[in-house]
Amino acid sequence: MIIGRLGWIGLLAVAGAGFWLLLGSGRVFGHDIGGVGMALLVGCTWLALYAVSALPRSEFDHAVSPGEWKAWIGFAFMLAATLYFVSHAEVFRVGDLAQSRRVATNLVLLLVAWSVLTRLMASRWKDRVQEDERDRAIETRGAAWGRHVLIGGVIVVAVLLGISPADRLAWATHFVIGNLLVLVLMLGWLVECAAIAVMYWRDRW
Repeated sequence: MIIGRLGWIGLLAVAGAGFWLLLGSGRVFGHDIGGVGMALLVGCTWLALYAVSALPRSEFDHAVSPGEWKAWIGFAFMLAATLYFVSHAEVFRVGDLAQSRRVATNLVLLLVAWSVLTRLMASRWKDRVQEDERDRAIETRGAAWGRHVLIGGVIVVAVLLGISPADRLAWATHFVIGNLLVLVLMLGWLVECAAIAVMYWRDRW
C-alpha cells in the first residue's frame, strides 16, 4: 500500500478532524460524536502505520529502532488521551456520572488502540532484534523522567489539599481527587514516552 503526498495530507486532515471531534465531543441528535472522532483518529493512524509497514526497507527504517517507533506512537496517543481528559475535566468536577463513564470509556478505547497498533508495528521488525543494551538504557532514563513527574504531581496534589483552607475545598470530593491522581499518572506516562522518543532522536543525530 503506497500513499502519495496528497494521500498523507488527506490522512493528516482527517486525523486532525477526528481529534477535534474527540476533544469537543458531545451529543448530536442523541449520538456521541466523540466516538466518531476517536474512530477517525485511530483509523487514520492504522492506515498510516500500515502504509509505513508496506514500504520497502530503507536506511531510515534501519536507523529508527522499534523502541523509537513505540515511543513516538505512545507519545501521540498519551498526548491525545491527556488533552481529551483535560478538555472534559468539568464533567468530573460536577460529578456527572453518565458523562464521566463516557469519557472513561473513550480513554480506555484509546489505550486499547495504542496497544493494538504497537503490536501491529512490532510485526514489521519480527526479523530484527527488538531490544538491546542501548534500548534498555534509554527506556530506563525515560522511565526515571516519568517517575519524577509522577512523584512531583502527587506531592503537588497533597500539598494543595493540605494547605488549602477547609472552606475552599468544596470541590475536592473523593471523585475529583481520584481523577486528579489519574491525570498525574497520565502525565507521568506522557513525559516518559516523550523523553524516550527525544533521547532516541538525539542519539541518531
